[in-house]
Amino acid sequence: MAERDVNPLRFPTGTEFLAVEALDFARELIREESAALELVASRLGDSFLNSIQKIWAMTEKGVGRLAITGTGKSADVGYKMVGTLNSTGTRSYFLDAVRAVHGDLGMVHPQDLALVLSHSGESEEILRLLGPLRQECAGIIGLTGNRQSTLAKRADVTIAYGPLEEVCPLGLAPSASSTAMIAVGDAMAFCLSQARSFSPEEFARFHPAGSLGKKLMSVESVMRHGQELRISPDWQTVREVFSCVGQQGRRTGAVMLTADSGILSGLFTDSDLARLIEKRMDEALDRPIAEVMTRKPLTVTLGSKLEQALDLMRTRKLSEVPVVDGGQRPAGLLDITDLIGFAPGLSQGARVA
Repeated sequence: MAERDVNPLRFPTGTEFLAVEALDFARELIREESAALELVASRLGDSFLNSIQKIWAMTEKGVGRLAITGTGKSADVGYKMVGTLNSTGTRSYFLDAVRAVHGDLGMVHPQDLALVLSHSGESEEILRLLGPLRQECAGIIGLTGNRQSTLAKRADVTIAYGPLEEVCPLGLAPSASSTAMIAVGDAMAFCLSQARSFSPEEFARFHPAGSLGKKLMSVESVMRHGQELRISPDWQTVREVFSCVGQQGRRTGAVMLTADSGILSGLFTDSDLARLIEKRMDEALDRPIAEVMTRKPLTVTLGSKLEQALDLMRTRKLSEVPVVDGGQRPAGLLDITDLIGFAPGLSQGARVA
């Protein structure tokens, strides 16, 4: 067997592990966390169902939100839960347990529900908050590992995932417990999104700047439209088109040409005009633009996903793509100068087809 290269890893204790031993150790830790999640899944019951039913009923009224609070690592989990819930259609916010009793309770609405996170269920900051919090919100849901804890007894509903052994070699640092909280939070968020038939289009609305959101956006969200468009009948001369067609706002380098019926018949760009002049085809300037336009250009329809349009522009190296309605009439224009940030693969200087 060939001798493998190894790099000793020095841990804080000074003990040296060979890389292969450290890898085995890491794999075992992950397997132990996985086993903990299997245990938590088997322990979910009516209290979980009751909790998401309460949250769903509250948020469906359009007034209440879910206030999530916790301390230490539970606070970190809480922030993650808030992000997942908001992005999947359940309005929520994080309530800092310490700041809450110093004025931040004012952000809690009487129709809000509170989700209180504490693995032990006995955190001092949490217990101090429970009484004042109950006076301000519609109800309290507890998420804890200790079914007999003060939090579990004082909450209206308690999801108790039960005792878990932390995978930390010292058995001290939250690991399996925090992973369990995250998993239960994900389960709550996705059950709620499923209940309200949350769609990819809604997800995109909440993620306009994210890579996932960009893939799900429709072309309407970024296309040029209205007075930003340059549209002209194809029977006009090139000179007439460029002397008469103008628009407010962002200038686009393409004119969309239409037949008498209003249907898109062609596309003519500033680059096409420059080529006519470079080739000294001055006579073409006073001929119908239909003779020199790009006929039947590639188009996308209203409602198309932006990702599909970007793929078309990338693979065919297009600078502009008209957006048409169901009757093939011009409705908008995708211009490469607006889309560079959405797709690194696009580049200036693409052709028009």
